[in-house]
Amino acid sequence: MVANVISAPGSVFFAAPAIDAQKAVYEFTIPANKPWSGVVEKGQILRIIDIEGQQAVDTLFYNALDTSERYSAQDTILTQGGPYVTTGTRLISNAGNVLGVVVADSCGRHDTSAGACSCEANTARFGHHTRYMHACRENFLIEVSKHDMTKRDIVPNINFFMNVPIEPDGSLAIVDGVSKPGDYVDILASMDILVVISNCPQVNNPCNGFNPTAVKVLIFDPSIA
Repeated sequence: MVANVISAPGSVFFAAPAIDAQKAVYEFTIPANKPWSGVVEKGQILRIIDIEGQQAVDTLFYNALDTSERYSAQDTILTQGGPYVTTGTRLISNAGNVLGVVVADSCGRHDTSAGACSCEANTARFGHHTRYMHACRENFLIEVSKHDMTKRDIVPNINFFMNVPIEPDGSLAIVDGVSKPGDYVDILASMDILVVISNCPQVNNPCNGFNPTAVKVLIFDPSIA
């Protein structure tokens, strides 16, 4: 089976055979609205699965040995010459190194411009009645604190499975997701990386189909990959 993907403008397209999920050395289902973090060693492949479809998965990457080196959305976009993450995208750090490479993608493209939802952003966009709704920034803070980091270490992230078209005037639109139940993305770790995920709890825009659901993470060893 080969992933059916659409390459982002300026990215290098290639497809990779799908790895049998039964060969994973680690598997965890992240409940709706909840965070997760874990280390993926160099050469391992992380798979993120959108179990029910249309579920945004906000994700950060750090050098596991030195978390001051972390994912840079700006450098990733600049390096590939396109705004979306998909098969062939190299995830570039703030030090100019490759943290990982997207080696398979059954969805087609993923946002890395719109950032994570927060209580403050919810209030500004949707009204004061949303001020106390849980948000991705709070999930990120919960997880990075487990790794001796603070809110200062939360940087612009990737929103896997989130559909964010760029309008003709350059503004970003958050619209219905295009991911189907079971869609996945595979990231090959180029170094030992700490992955921090917020399974997005947003219910005020259509990024999760107004119904946040569980997602799954798998890790495969190099011998399997």
